[in-house]
Amino acid sequence: MGFSRWKIIVVTLLYAVGLLLPARADEHEHTYLDKEEVVLWMNTVGPYHNRQETYKYFSLPFCVGSKKTISHYHETLGEALQGVELEFSGLDIKFKDEVLQTTYCEIELDKAKRDAFVYAIKNHYWYQMYIDDLPIWGIVGEADENGEDHYLWTYKKLEIGFHGNRIVDVNLTSEGKVKLVPNTRIAMSYSVKWKKSDVKFEDRFDKYLDPSFFQHRIHWFSIFNSFMMVIFLVGLVSMILMRTLRKDYARYSKEEEMDDMDRDLGDEYGWKQVHGDVFRPSSQPLIFSSLIGSGCQIFSVSLIVIIVAMIEDLYTERGSMLSTAIFVYAATSPVNGYFGGSLYAKQGGRRWIKQMFIGAFLIPAMVCGTAFFINFIAIYYHASRAIPFGTMVAVCCICFFVILPLNLVGTILGRNLSGQPNFPCRVNAVPRPIPEKKWFMEPAVIVCLGGILPFGSIFIEMYFIFTSFWAYKIYYVYGFMMLVLVILCIVTVCVTIVCTYFLLNAEDYRWQWTSFLSAASTAVYVYMYSFYYYFFKTKMYGLFQTSFYFGYMAVFSTALGIMCGAVGYMGTSAFVRKIYTNVKID
Repeated sequence: MGFSRWKIIVVTLLYAVGLLLPARADEHEHTYLDKEEVVLWMNTVGPYHNRQETYKYFSLPFCVGSKKTISHYHETLGEALQGVELEFSGLDIKFKDEVLQTTYCEIELDKAKRDAFVYAIKNHYWYQMYIDDLPIWGIVGEADENGEDHYLWTYKKLEIGFHGNRIVDVNLTSEGKVKLVPNTRIAMSYSVKWKKSDVKFEDRFDKYLDPSFFQHRIHWFSIFNSFMMVIFLVGLVSMILMRTLRKDYARYSKEEEMDDMDRDLGDEYGWKQVHGDVFRPSSQPLIFSSLIGSGCQIFSVSLIVIIVAMIEDLYTERGSMLSTAIFVYAATSPVNGYFGGSLYAKQGGRRWIKQMFIGAFLIPAMVCGTAFFINFIAIYYHASRAIPFGTMVAVCCICFFVILPLNLVGTILGRNLSGQPNFPCRVNAVPRPIPEKKWFMEPAVIVCLGGILPFGSIFIEMYFIFTSFWAYKIYYVYGFMMLVLVILCIVTVCVTIVCTYFLLNAEDYRWQWTSFLSAASTAVYVYMYSFYYYFFKTKMYGLFQTSFYFGYMAVFSTALGIMCGAVGYMGTSAFVRKIYTNVKID
Protein backbone atom coordinates (compact mmCIF):
# COMPACT_ATOMS: atom_id res chain seq x y z
CA MET A 1 0.00 0.00 0.00
CA GLY A 2 2.81 2.40 0.89
CA PHE A 3 4.69 1.49 -2.28
CA SER A 4 1.60 2.25 -4.39
CA ARG A 5 1.21 5.64 -2.73
CA TRP A 6 4.82 6.57 -3.45
CA LYS A 7 4.45 5.31 -7.03
CA ILE A 8 1.48 7.64 -7.57
CA ILE A 9 3.44 10.58 -6.14
CA VAL A 10 6.45 9.88 -8.37
CA VAL A 11 4.30 9.54 -11.50
CA THR A 12 2.51 12.80 -10.68
CA LEU A 13 5.81 14.61 -10.14
CA LEU A 14 7.17 13.33 -13.43
CA TYR A 15 4.01 14.53 -15.15
CA ALA A 16 4.37 17.98 -13.59
CA VAL A 17 8.03 18.25 -14.60
CA GLY A 18 7.20 16.98 -18.08
CA LEU A 19 4.62 19.70 -18.50
CA LEU A 20 7.19 22.31 -17.55
CA LEU A 21 9.65 21.12 -20.19
CA PRO A 22 8.89 21.61 -23.89
CA ALA A 23 8.12 18.42 -25.75
CA ARG A 24 10.33 17.29 -28.61
CA ALA A 25 8.51 16.68 -31.89
CA ASP A 26 8.71 17.62 -35.57
CA GLU A 27 7.37 21.13 -35.22
CA HIS A 28 9.53 21.74 -32.16
CA GLU A 29 12.58 20.87 -34.20
CA HIS A 30 11.11 23.01 -37.00
CA THR A 31 12.73 20.94 -39.75
CA TYR A 32 10.90 18.88 -42.37
CA LEU A 33 11.69 16.44 -45.14
CA ASP A 34 9.90 16.72 -48.49
CA LYS A 35 6.32 15.41 -48.25
CA GLU A 36 6.62 15.05 -44.47
CA GLU A 37 3.50 15.66 -42.39
CA VAL A 38 2.74 19.30 -41.48
CA VAL A 39 0.01 19.66 -38.86
CA LEU A 40 -2.60 22.42 -38.99
CA TRP A 41 -3.76 22.91 -35.41
CA MET A 42 -7.12 24.52 -34.72
CA ASN A 43 -6.87 26.49 -31.47
CA THR A 44 -9.68 28.75 -30.35
CA VAL A 45 -12.50 30.98 -31.54
CA GLY A 46 -13.95 34.01 -29.80
CA PRO A 47 -15.04 37.67 -30.05
CA TYR A 48 -12.36 40.01 -31.39
CA HIS A 49 -12.78 42.63 -28.65
CA ASN A 50 -12.66 40.04 -25.84
CA ARG A 51 -9.32 38.44 -26.45
CA GLN A 52 -9.40 36.31 -23.31
CA GLU A 53 -12.92 35.00 -23.93
CA THR A 54 -12.06 32.07 -26.15
CA TYR A 55 -13.74 28.76 -26.90
CA LYS A 56 -12.66 25.59 -28.61
CA TYR A 57 -12.64 25.96 -32.37
CA PHE A 58 -15.05 23.07 -32.79
CA SER A 59 -17.47 24.53 -30.23
CA LEU A 60 -18.88 26.17 -33.36
CA PRO A 61 -20.38 23.58 -35.72
CA PHE A 62 -17.36 23.43 -38.01
CA CYS A 63 -16.59 20.07 -39.54
CA VAL A 64 -13.34 18.07 -39.39
CA GLY A 65 -11.22 16.92 -42.31
CA SER A 66 -10.98 13.32 -43.39
CA LYS A 67 -7.52 12.62 -41.94
CA LYS A 68 -7.97 11.05 -38.51
CA THR A 69 -4.48 10.38 -37.12
CA ILE A 70 -1.27 12.36 -36.70
CA SER A 71 2.21 11.32 -35.62
CA HIS A 72 2.59 13.59 -32.59
CA TYR A 73 0.84 15.81 -30.11
CA HIS A 74 2.15 18.05 -27.38
CA GLU A 75 1.11 20.42 -24.59
CA THR A 76 3.07 22.30 -21.94
CA LEU A 77 1.96 23.63 -18.58
CA GLY A 78 2.05 27.21 -19.90
CA GLU A 79 -0.21 26.27 -22.81
CA ALA A 80 -2.70 24.54 -20.54
CA LEU A 81 -2.87 27.52 -18.14
CA GLN A 82 -3.30 29.98 -21.01
CA GLY A 83 -6.21 28.04 -22.52
CA VAL A 84 -4.32 26.82 -25.57
CA GLU A 85 -6.22 23.67 -26.55
CA LEU A 86 -4.96 22.50 -29.93
CA GLU A 87 -7.19 20.20 -31.93
CA PHE A 88 -6.25 18.53 -35.17
CA SER A 89 -7.97 20.08 -38.18
CA GLY A 90 -8.09 16.84 -40.16
CA LEU A 91 -6.49 18.52 -43.19
CA ASP A 92 -3.81 16.57 -45.02
CA ILE A 93 -0.82 18.89 -45.53
CA LYS A 94 2.65 17.73 -46.55
CA PHE A 95 5.85 19.77 -46.77
CA LYS A 96 6.27 21.33 -50.26
CA ASP A 97 3.27 19.34 -51.55
CA GLU A 98 0.74 21.72 -53.11
CA VAL A 99 -2.98 21.07 -52.77
CA LEU A 100 -5.49 22.50 -55.19
CA GLN A 101 -8.88 23.59 -53.88
CA THR A 102 -10.29 20.48 -52.24
CA THR A 103 -13.48 19.92 -50.29
CA TYR A 104 -12.60 18.30 -46.99
CA CYS A 105 -16.04 18.09 -45.33
CA GLU A 106 -19.64 19.31 -45.46
CA ILE A 107 -21.76 20.98 -42.79
CA GLU A 108 -25.39 19.90 -42.42
CA LEU A 109 -26.75 23.33 -41.55
CA ASP A 110 -29.87 22.94 -39.43
CA LYS A 111 -31.45 25.82 -37.52
CA ALA A 112 -29.35 25.33 -34.35
CA LYS A 113 -26.08 25.35 -36.28
CA ARG A 114 -27.17 28.38 -38.29
CA ASP A 115 -28.05 30.27 -35.10
CA ALA A 116 -24.62 29.43 -33.66
CA PHE A 117 -22.86 30.81 -36.74
CA VAL A 118 -25.09 33.90 -36.83
CA TYR A 119 -24.32 34.64 -33.16
CA ALA A 120 -20.59 34.28 -33.86
CA ILE A 121 -20.76 36.59 -36.87
CA LYS A 122 -22.76 39.23 -34.99
CA ASN A 123 -20.13 39.24 -32.22
CA HIS A 124 -17.21 39.41 -34.68
CA TYR A 125 -15.78 35.98 -33.87
CA TRP A 126 -12.25 35.25 -35.06
CA TYR A 127 -10.49 31.91 -34.94
CA GLN A 128 -6.84 31.08 -34.46
CA MET A 129 -4.83 28.26 -36.01
CA TYR A 130 -1.17 27.19 -35.87
CA ILE A 131 1.22 25.74 -38.43
CA ASP A 132 4.71 25.01 -37.11
CA ASP A 133 4.05 27.30 -34.11
CA LEU A 134 3.18 30.21 -36.42
CA PRO A 135 -0.21 31.72 -35.54
CA ILE A 136 -2.85 32.30 -38.20
CA TRP A 137 -6.04 34.28 -37.71
CA GLY A 138 -9.21 34.19 -39.73
CA ILE A 139 -12.72 35.62 -39.43
CA VAL A 140 -15.73 33.30 -39.20
CA GLY A 141 -17.96 35.30 -41.49
CA GLU A 142 -19.60 38.65 -42.12
CA ALA A 143 -23.03 40.24 -42.37
CA ASP A 144 -24.43 42.42 -45.13
CA GLU A 145 -24.88 46.15 -44.73
CA ASN A 146 -28.39 45.78 -43.33
CA GLY A 147 -27.36 43.06 -40.88
CA GLU A 148 -30.16 40.78 -42.08
CA ASP A 149 -28.22 38.20 -44.08
CA HIS A 150 -25.11 36.47 -42.72
CA TYR A 151 -22.37 34.77 -44.70
CA LEU A 152 -19.82 32.10 -43.75
CA TRP A 153 -16.33 31.93 -45.24
CA THR A 154 -15.92 28.36 -46.49
CA TYR A 155 -12.61 28.35 -48.36
CA LYS A 156 -9.27 28.45 -46.49
CA LYS A 157 -6.53 29.44 -48.91
CA LEU A 158 -3.16 28.74 -47.28
CA GLU A 159 0.09 30.11 -48.66
CA ILE A 160 3.15 28.74 -46.85
CA GLY A 161 6.65 30.14 -47.31
CA PHE A 162 9.69 27.91 -46.76
CA HIS A 163 13.40 28.59 -46.49
CA GLY A 164 15.39 25.42 -46.98
CA ASN A 165 13.75 22.72 -44.89
CA ARG A 166 12.01 25.17 -42.53
CA ILE A 167 8.65 26.95 -42.60
CA VAL A 168 9.13 30.71 -42.24
CA ASP A 169 5.82 32.26 -43.27
CA VAL A 170 2.11 31.37 -43.34
CA ASN A 171 -0.75 33.45 -44.78
CA LEU A 172 -4.46 32.71 -44.81
CA THR A 173 -6.98 34.11 -47.28
CA SER A 174 -10.65 33.48 -46.56
CA GLU A 175 -12.84 33.12 -49.63
CA GLY A 176 -16.01 31.32 -50.69
CA LYS A 177 -18.64 33.47 -48.99
CA VAL A 178 -21.83 31.40 -48.57
CA LYS A 179 -25.15 32.68 -47.24
CA LEU A 180 -26.39 30.92 -44.12
CA VAL A 181 -29.70 29.29 -44.94
CA PRO A 182 -31.21 26.55 -42.71
CA ASN A 183 -31.47 22.98 -43.94
CA THR A 184 -28.71 23.28 -46.52
CA ARG A 185 -25.31 21.65 -46.97
CA ILE A 186 -22.21 23.85 -46.91
CA ALA A 187 -19.00 22.47 -48.39
CA MET A 188 -15.77 23.48 -46.61
CA SER A 189 -12.64 23.51 -48.76
CA TYR A 190 -8.96 24.37 -48.55
CA SER A 191 -5.88 24.71 -50.73
CA VAL A 192 -2.17 24.85 -49.98
CA LYS A 193 0.42 26.70 -52.00
CA TRP A 194 4.14 26.55 -51.20
CA LYS A 195 6.61 29.23 -52.17
CA LYS A 196 10.27 29.93 -51.52
CA SER A 197 10.96 32.79 -49.14
CA ASP A 198 14.00 34.92 -48.38
CA VAL A 199 12.95 35.29 -44.75
CA LYS A 200 15.42 33.67 -42.37
CA PHE A 201 14.07 31.25 -39.79
CA GLU A 202 15.33 33.48 -36.95
CA ASP A 203 13.33 36.42 -38.35
CA ARG A 204 10.05 34.67 -39.12
CA PHE A 205 8.22 36.22 -36.15
CA ASP A 206 9.14 39.77 -37.16
CA LYS A 207 5.92 40.11 -39.20
CA TYR A 208 3.87 39.65 -36.02
CA LEU A 209 5.73 42.40 -34.14
CA ASP A 210 4.73 46.05 -34.23
CA PRO A 211 7.85 48.24 -34.05
CA SER A 212 5.86 51.37 -34.90
CA PHE A 213 3.82 50.83 -31.71
CA PHE A 214 6.43 49.65 -29.19
CA GLN A 215 9.31 51.79 -30.47
CA HIS A 216 7.23 54.90 -30.93
CA ARG A 217 8.78 58.20 -29.91
CA ILE A 218 6.48 58.37 -26.88
CA HIS A 219 8.03 55.12 -25.62
CA TRP A 220 11.56 56.47 -25.94
CA PHE A 221 10.47 59.77 -24.45
CA SER A 222 8.90 58.05 -21.43
CA ILE A 223 12.13 56.15 -20.73
CA PHE A 224 14.18 59.36 -21.08
CA ASN A 225 11.73 61.23 -18.88
CA SER A 226 11.91 58.52 -16.22
CA PHE A 227 15.71 58.62 -16.30
CA MET A 228 15.65 62.38 -15.81
CA MET A 229 13.30 61.92 -12.87
CA VAL A 230 15.63 59.32 -11.37
CA ILE A 231 18.66 61.59 -11.70
CA PHE A 232 16.75 64.52 -10.24
CA LEU A 233 15.28 62.45 -7.41
CA VAL A 234 18.56 60.76 -6.48
CA GLY A 235 20.35 64.12 -6.56
CA LEU A 236 17.64 65.77 -4.50
CA VAL A 237 17.56 62.97 -1.94
CA SER A 238 21.36 62.95 -1.69
CA MET A 239 21.58 66.72 -1.27
CA ILE A 240 18.76 67.01 1.26
CA LEU A 241 19.74 64.01 3.35
CA MET A 242 23.47 64.68 3.32
CA ARG A 243 23.03 68.33 4.29
CA THR A 244 20.39 67.51 6.88
CA LEU A 245 22.23 64.53 8.32
CA ARG A 246 25.51 66.48 8.43
CA LYS A 247 23.68 69.16 10.39
CA ASP A 248 22.18 66.52 12.69
CA TYR A 249 25.54 64.83 13.22
CA ALA A 250 27.14 68.18 14.06
CA ARG A 251 24.39 68.96 16.56
CA TYR A 252 24.63 65.54 18.18
CA SER A 253 28.44 65.76 18.35
CA LYS A 254 28.10 69.14 20.01
CA GLU A 255 25.72 67.58 22.53
CA GLU A 256 28.36 64.99 23.39
CA GLU A 257 30.67 67.80 24.48
CA MET A 258 28.04 69.44 26.70
CA ASP A 259 27.67 68.73 30.39
CA ASP A 260 24.49 67.14 31.72
CA MET A 261 22.91 70.49 32.65
CA ASP A 262 23.36 72.00 29.14
CA ARG A 263 22.23 68.79 27.46
CA ASP A 264 19.03 68.77 29.50
CA LEU A 265 18.32 72.37 28.52
CA GLY A 266 19.07 71.75 24.80
CA ASP A 267 16.74 70.75 22.03
CA GLU A 268 15.68 67.14 22.36
CA TYR A 269 14.12 66.19 19.06
CA GLY A 270 14.93 64.38 15.88
CA TRP A 271 15.69 60.87 14.74
CA LYS A 272 18.40 60.23 17.34
CA GLN A 273 15.85 60.36 20.14
CA VAL A 274 14.21 57.12 18.98
CA HIS A 275 17.46 55.12 18.81
CA GLY A 276 16.16 52.84 21.55
CA ASP A 277 13.00 51.96 19.62
CA VAL A 278 13.90 52.18 15.94
CA PHE A 279 14.98 48.52 15.80
CA ARG A 280 12.00 47.31 17.79
CA PRO A 281 10.26 44.36 16.05
CA SER A 282 7.44 45.39 13.76
CA SER A 283 3.86 44.63 14.60
CA GLN A 284 2.73 41.30 13.13
CA PRO A 285 6.31 40.15 12.43
CA LEU A 286 5.17 36.81 10.99
CA ILE A 287 3.09 38.40 8.22
CA PHE A 288 5.62 41.15 7.68
CA SER A 289 8.52 38.72 7.25
CA SER A 290 6.49 36.57 4.86
CA LEU A 291 5.65 39.60 2.72
CA ILE A 292 9.30 40.70 2.57
CA GLY A 293 10.44 37.20 1.60
CA SER A 294 7.74 36.93 -1.09
CA GLY A 295 8.62 40.36 -2.43
CA CYS A 296 12.30 39.47 -2.73
CA GLN A 297 11.34 36.30 -4.60
CA ILE A 298 9.04 38.18 -7.01
CA PHE A 299 11.85 40.63 -7.71
CA SER A 300 14.25 37.75 -8.41
CA VAL A 301 11.73 36.09 -10.73
CA SER A 302 11.07 39.34 -12.60
CA LEU A 303 14.77 40.02 -13.08
CA ILE A 304 15.62 36.49 -14.25
CA VAL A 305 12.61 36.12 -16.58
CA ILE A 306 13.28 39.49 -18.22
CA ILE A 307 16.94 38.56 -18.80
CA VAL A 308 15.93 35.17 -20.25
CA ALA A 309 13.31 36.85 -22.47
CA MET A 310 15.93 39.32 -23.73
CA ILE A 311 18.23 36.43 -24.70
CA GLU A 312 15.83 33.69 -25.85
CA ASP A 313 12.87 35.49 -27.52
CA LEU A 314 10.30 33.56 -25.50
CA TYR A 315 7.40 35.07 -27.45
CA THR A 316 8.13 32.70 -30.36
CA GLU A 317 6.90 29.61 -28.44
CA ARG A 318 3.35 29.15 -27.15
CA GLY A 319 3.16 29.32 -23.38
CA SER A 320 6.95 29.48 -22.98
CA MET A 321 6.85 32.76 -21.04
CA LEU A 322 4.42 31.37 -18.46
CA SER A 323 6.25 28.03 -18.24
CA THR A 324 9.55 29.85 -17.70
CA ALA A 325 8.03 32.08 -15.02
CA ILE A 326 6.63 29.06 -13.13
CA PHE A 327 9.94 27.21 -13.36
CA VAL A 328 11.95 30.26 -12.19
CA TYR A 329 9.47 30.94 -9.37
CA ALA A 330 9.83 27.37 -8.11
CA ALA A 331 13.63 27.48 -8.43
CA THR A 332 13.94 30.79 -6.53
CA SER A 333 11.93 29.58 -3.53
CA PRO A 334 15.10 29.57 -1.36
CA VAL A 335 15.26 33.35 -1.83
CA ASN A 336 11.84 33.66 -0.21
CA GLY A 337 12.81 31.39 2.68
CA TYR A 338 16.19 33.06 3.23
CA PHE A 339 15.03 36.68 3.48
CA GLY A 340 11.72 35.91 5.20
CA GLY A 341 13.26 33.43 7.66
CA SER A 342 16.24 35.62 8.56
CA LEU A 343 14.08 38.71 9.11
CA TYR A 344 11.63 36.76 11.26
CA ALA A 345 14.51 35.39 13.36
CA LYS A 346 16.02 38.87 13.79
CA GLN A 347 12.69 40.13 15.10
CA GLY A 348 12.59 37.38 17.70
CA GLY A 349 9.98 35.20 16.04
CA ARG A 350 9.66 31.66 17.36
CA ARG A 351 6.99 30.10 15.13
CA TRP A 352 9.35 29.78 12.19
CA ILE A 353 7.60 26.75 10.70
CA LYS A 354 4.33 28.65 10.47
CA GLN A 355 6.18 31.60 8.94
CA MET A 356 7.79 29.29 6.38
CA PHE A 357 4.41 27.87 5.32
CA ILE A 358 2.83 31.32 5.03
CA GLY A 359 5.80 32.65 3.05
CA ALA A 360 5.84 29.65 0.73
CA PHE A 361 2.12 29.66 -0.06
CA LEU A 362 1.30 33.39 0.12
CA ILE A 363 1.71 34.11 -3.61
CA PRO A 364 0.64 30.65 -4.90
CA ALA A 365 -2.53 30.78 -2.78
CA MET A 366 -3.39 34.26 -4.07
CA VAL A 367 -2.80 33.32 -7.71
CA CYS A 368 -4.44 29.90 -7.52
CA GLY A 369 -7.40 31.22 -5.54
CA THR A 370 -8.09 33.89 -8.17
CA ALA A 371 -7.51 31.44 -11.03
CA PHE A 372 -9.87 28.84 -9.55
CA PHE A 373 -12.58 31.47 -8.99
CA ILE A 374 -12.30 32.62 -12.60
CA ASN A 375 -12.15 28.96 -13.61
CA PHE A 376 -15.71 28.42 -12.36
CA ILE A 377 -16.90 31.28 -14.59
CA ALA A 378 -14.93 29.84 -17.53
CA ILE A 379 -16.52 26.42 -16.94
CA TYR A 380 -19.97 28.03 -16.84
CA TYR A 381 -19.27 29.68 -20.20
CA HIS A 382 -17.66 26.49 -21.57
CA ALA A 383 -14.62 28.61 -22.43
CA SER A 384 -11.22 27.21 -23.33
CA ARG A 385 -9.74 29.22 -20.44
CA ALA A 386 -11.09 26.60 -18.03
CA ILE A 387 -8.05 24.96 -16.45
CA PRO A 388 -8.06 21.15 -16.76
CA PHE A 389 -8.08 19.11 -13.56
CA GLY A 390 -4.74 17.47 -14.43
CA THR A 391 -3.11 20.89 -14.72
CA MET A 392 -4.49 21.87 -11.29
CA VAL A 393 -2.97 18.69 -9.82
CA ALA A 394 0.36 19.46 -11.50
CA VAL A 395 0.44 23.00 -10.06
CA CYS A 396 -0.42 21.70 -6.57
CA CYS A 397 2.36 19.11 -6.84
CA ILE A 398 4.85 21.81 -7.79
CA CYS A 399 3.78 23.84 -4.73
CA PHE A 400 4.02 20.97 -2.24
CA PHE A 401 6.94 18.97 -3.62
CA VAL A 402 9.16 21.70 -5.12
CA ILE A 403 8.38 25.14 -3.69
CA LEU A 404 7.85 24.08 -0.07
CA PRO A 405 11.06 21.99 0.32
CA LEU A 406 13.18 24.67 -1.35
CA ASN A 407 11.59 27.30 0.86
CA LEU A 408 12.46 25.17 3.89
CA VAL A 409 16.10 25.05 2.77
CA GLY A 410 16.19 28.82 2.37
CA THR A 411 14.55 29.37 5.76
CA ILE A 412 17.08 27.18 7.55
CA LEU A 413 19.98 28.94 5.81
CA GLY A 414 18.52 32.37 6.58
CA ARG A 415 17.99 31.63 10.26
CA ASN A 416 21.46 30.15 10.71
CA LEU A 417 23.52 32.52 8.56
CA SER A 418 21.87 35.90 9.16
CA GLY A 419 19.17 35.35 11.74
CA GLN A 420 20.97 36.86 14.71
CA PRO A 421 19.91 40.42 15.65
CA ASN A 422 23.00 42.59 15.13
CA PHE A 423 21.46 46.03 15.44
CA PRO A 424 23.78 48.99 16.12
CA CYS A 425 21.48 50.19 18.93
CA ARG A 426 19.99 48.39 21.89
CA VAL A 427 16.20 48.18 22.10
CA ASN A 428 14.65 49.74 25.18
CA ALA A 429 12.50 47.54 27.36
CA VAL A 430 9.68 50.11 27.46
CA PRO A 431 8.45 51.64 24.17
CA ARG A 432 8.87 55.39 23.88
CA PRO A 433 5.58 57.32 23.55
CA ILE A 434 5.07 58.76 20.09
CA PRO A 435 4.52 62.55 20.22
CA GLU A 436 1.82 64.32 18.30
CA LYS A 437 2.81 65.59 14.88
CA LYS A 438 1.32 67.43 11.94
CA TRP A 439 -1.27 65.62 9.84
CA PHE A 440 0.95 65.27 6.79
CA MET A 441 3.54 63.38 8.87
CA GLU A 442 1.09 60.65 9.85
CA PRO A 443 1.99 57.17 8.48
CA ALA A 444 -1.37 56.87 6.70
CA VAL A 445 -0.72 60.06 4.71
CA ILE A 446 2.86 59.00 3.92
CA VAL A 447 1.60 55.62 2.69
CA CYS A 448 -0.96 57.24 0.37
CA LEU A 449 1.55 59.66 -1.14
CA GLY A 450 4.52 57.30 -1.31
CA GLY A 451 3.38 55.43 -4.43
CA ILE A 452 2.77 58.45 -6.67
CA LEU A 453 6.34 58.94 -7.95
CA PRO A 454 7.05 55.21 -8.50
CA PHE A 455 3.79 54.92 -10.44
CA GLY A 456 4.70 58.02 -12.45
CA SER A 457 7.92 56.34 -13.54
CA ILE A 458 6.17 53.25 -14.94
CA PHE A 459 2.66 54.19 -16.04
CA ILE A 460 3.63 54.66 -19.71
CA GLU A 461 5.19 51.20 -19.74
CA MET A 462 2.04 49.86 -18.10
CA TYR A 463 0.08 50.97 -21.17
CA PHE A 464 2.33 48.94 -23.48
CA ILE A 465 2.24 45.90 -21.19
CA PHE A 466 -1.55 46.05 -20.85
CA THR A 467 -1.97 46.41 -24.61
CA SER A 468 0.25 43.41 -25.31
CA PHE A 469 -1.72 41.21 -22.91
CA TRP A 470 -5.27 42.45 -23.42
CA ALA A 471 -5.05 43.26 -27.13
CA TYR A 472 -3.50 41.65 -30.19
CA LYS A 473 0.09 42.77 -29.64
CA ILE A 474 3.22 40.73 -28.93
CA TYR A 475 5.47 42.35 -26.31
CA TYR A 476 9.09 41.95 -27.32
CA VAL A 477 10.95 45.07 -26.09
CA TYR A 478 12.24 43.49 -22.88
CA GLY A 479 15.18 45.89 -22.85
CA PHE A 480 12.67 48.66 -22.13
CA MET A 481 11.13 46.52 -19.40
CA MET A 482 14.53 45.97 -17.77
CA LEU A 483 15.23 49.73 -17.76
CA VAL A 484 11.79 50.41 -16.27
CA LEU A 485 12.37 47.80 -13.55
CA VAL A 486 15.69 49.43 -12.60
CA ILE A 487 14.09 52.89 -12.62
CA LEU A 488 11.17 51.65 -10.51
CA CYS A 489 13.52 50.17 -7.88
CA ILE A 490 15.66 53.33 -7.66
CA VAL A 491 12.66 55.67 -7.40
CA THR A 492 10.96 53.41 -4.85
CA VAL A 493 14.04 53.25 -2.61
CA CYS A 494 14.60 57.02 -2.81
CA VAL A 495 10.98 57.83 -1.98
CA THR A 496 10.78 55.41 0.96
CA ILE A 497 14.08 56.69 2.37
CA VAL A 498 12.80 60.27 2.35
CA CYS A 499 9.47 59.22 3.88
CA THR A 500 11.23 57.21 6.58
CA TYR A 501 13.64 60.02 7.42
CA PHE A 502 10.84 62.53 7.98
CA LEU A 503 8.90 59.94 9.99
CA LEU A 504 11.89 59.25 12.25
CA ASN A 505 12.59 62.97 12.57
CA ALA A 506 9.06 63.33 13.93
CA GLU A 507 10.14 60.73 16.57
CA ASP A 508 7.85 58.05 15.13
CA TYR A 509 9.75 54.76 15.05
CA ARG A 510 7.06 52.75 13.19
CA TRP A 511 9.07 52.81 10.00
CA GLN A 512 8.99 49.11 8.99
CA TRP A 513 5.36 48.88 7.90
CA THR A 514 5.37 52.50 6.74
CA SER A 515 8.30 51.94 4.37
CA PHE A 516 6.73 48.74 3.05
CA LEU A 517 3.23 50.15 2.55
CA SER A 518 4.37 53.49 1.11
CA ALA A 519 6.24 51.61 -1.61
CA ALA A 520 3.49 49.01 -2.02
CA SER A 521 0.89 51.75 -2.55
CA THR A 522 2.20 51.94 -6.12
CA ALA A 523 -0.01 48.90 -6.76
CA VAL A 524 -3.13 50.88 -5.80
CA TYR A 525 -2.40 53.45 -8.49
CA VAL A 526 -1.68 50.71 -11.04
CA TYR A 527 -5.01 49.06 -10.27
CA MET A 528 -6.80 52.40 -10.54
CA TYR A 529 -5.11 52.91 -13.91
CA SER A 530 -6.40 49.48 -15.00
CA PHE A 531 -9.96 50.81 -14.56
CA TYR A 532 -9.17 53.74 -16.84
CA TYR A 533 -7.60 51.38 -19.38
CA TYR A 534 -10.60 49.03 -19.34
CA PHE A 535 -13.25 51.70 -19.89
CA PHE A 536 -11.39 54.06 -22.24
CA LYS A 537 -8.83 51.94 -24.13
CA THR A 538 -10.67 48.67 -24.75
CA LYS A 539 -14.03 47.48 -26.04
CA MET A 540 -14.31 44.53 -23.66
CA TYR A 541 -17.72 43.48 -22.42
CA GLY A 542 -19.51 40.68 -20.60
CA LEU A 543 -19.21 38.99 -17.20
CA PHE A 544 -16.50 36.56 -18.27
CA GLN A 545 -14.12 39.15 -19.74
CA THR A 546 -14.78 41.65 -16.92
CA SER A 547 -14.11 39.12 -14.15
CA PHE A 548 -11.08 37.79 -16.01
CA TYR A 549 -9.66 41.29 -16.50
CA PHE A 550 -10.16 42.71 -13.02
CA GLY A 551 -9.33 39.40 -11.31
CA TYR A 552 -5.95 39.00 -12.94
CA MET A 553 -5.22 42.73 -12.78
CA ALA A 554 -5.76 42.47 -9.01
CA VAL A 555 -3.23 39.60 -8.90
CA PHE A 556 -0.74 41.55 -11.01
CA SER A 557 -1.14 44.71 -8.94
CA THR A 558 -0.83 42.85 -5.63
CA ALA A 559 2.34 41.04 -6.76
CA LEU A 560 3.79 44.35 -7.99
CA GLY A 561 2.92 45.98 -4.67
CA ILE A 562 4.56 43.20 -2.63
CA MET A 563 7.70 43.45 -4.79
CA CYS A 564 7.88 47.27 -4.49
CA GLY A 565 7.21 47.04 -0.75
CA ALA A 566 10.06 44.58 -0.26
CA VAL A 567 12.44 46.69 -2.38
CA GLY A 568 11.49 49.84 -0.47
CA TYR A 569 11.91 48.15 2.90
CA MET A 570 15.29 46.60 2.04
CA GLY A 571 16.66 49.95 0.85
CA THR A 572 15.24 51.81 3.84
CA SER A 573 16.56 49.18 6.26
CA ALA A 574 20.09 49.69 4.93
CA PHE A 575 19.66 53.46 5.28
CA VAL A 576 18.37 53.26 8.86
CA ARG A 577 21.15 50.91 9.89
CA LYS A 578 23.72 53.23 8.30
CA ILE A 579 22.63 56.44 10.01
CA TYR A 580 22.37 54.86 13.46
CA THR A 581 25.73 53.14 13.08
CA ASN A 582 27.45 56.52 12.64
CA VAL A 583 25.94 58.10 15.75
CA LYS A 584 27.53 57.85 19.20
CA ILE A 585 24.90 56.59 21.60
CA ASP A 586 25.37 56.10 25.33
